[in-house]
Amino acid sequence: MGFGGSSFCFSSSSSSSSFSLQHTVLPLKRRNCFLQTCFSVSYHKFVDFALEETNLHTSLLPSPLQEKYNSLNSTDGKGTLSMLSFEAAKIRLLRSLIIETEKMQVLDFAVFPKAEYDVPIFCANIFTSAKTNIVVLDLNPLHDIINQDDYKEKYFKSLIPLGLKYAEHFPWGGKLTSESIKFFSPIVIWTRFTSSPQKYDILYSAFRDYYKVWLELIDAAVEETDEYQISRNLEAQHRYLAWRTEKDPGQAVLKKLIGDTLAKDLLRSFLFNGVDELGSKTFDDYFPHYHGEEGSLNKKGGVVGKSFENRPWDARGNFLGQ
Repeated sequence: MGFGGSSFCFSSSSSSSSFSLQHTVLPLKRRNCFLQTCFSVSYHKFVDFALEETNLHTSLLPSPLQEKYNSLNSTDGKGTLSMLSFEAAKIRLLRSLIIETEKMQVLDFAVFPKAEYDVPIFCANIFTSAKTNIVVLDLNPLHDIINQDDYKEKYFKSLIPLGLKYAEHFPWGGKLTSESIKFFSPIVIWTRFTSSPQKYDILYSAFRDYYKVWLELIDAAVEETDEYQISRNLEAQHRYLAWRTEKDPGQAVLKKLIGDTLAKDLLRSFLFNGVDELGSKTFDDYFPHYHGEEGSLNKKGGVVGKSFENRPWDARGNFLGQ
């Protein structure tokens, strides 16, 4: 996720040979109550587009995760979590989580390439309430684009106009730490805005444009055969997963809805699947400055460097934070 006495209530609705666009939804009365205050926002629309568009480029198959992670009710019975997951020839995991309650909706959508491809990770995290929206939409770079130009030139140079187009509609959302900024690209949409149908329509347009661009990148990607490069891609993705698993602010929302144990399982096994399988390094190995006394994890961290209250890239995509 991107924001901030029970048991799993999972049910599978996908076969092994095809995928379904059916969704688990809130009871009509509660759903209408929320939607009337949120301008009929539905993030199922975003996921439907992504799945249909992806299927034009490749053959999606249900992930083995789909059998377990499909739908889940909150412990108070007032919210629903809907999950879908798929894989394809170049895609290790495409997965979505939609949370719907009387007070909020959340979309957490991500696509992870297989290790043979160094394509960025597609990431869309959106939190919506009656009054506010918090959004992160990006092609998260797999490798360093701050200190090394080759990866930035390869994937982001041609996309700068796209980022500038939507930066006009979505101002920078506030302070990000120098550690967090390493996981974002020059075209990232990180923003907060008051709920309105106009903003929602623009956000949907941005999601579609960003996702179409990502599909073009993965289509053009050539399979890596060099074992060293594959291992670099694998470790980079594992590092990303380790960061998100520990630092993702959406943990608080999940814990409140389904409790600590189920939230941890959903984070590690579904949302950031691979953190326990793709590598043996721990969060502390990747980010030792977060190591507290007596082996504890200082989640606030001891990050050396500035925080960024404004967009730290110029109109050419050059990083301004050095």
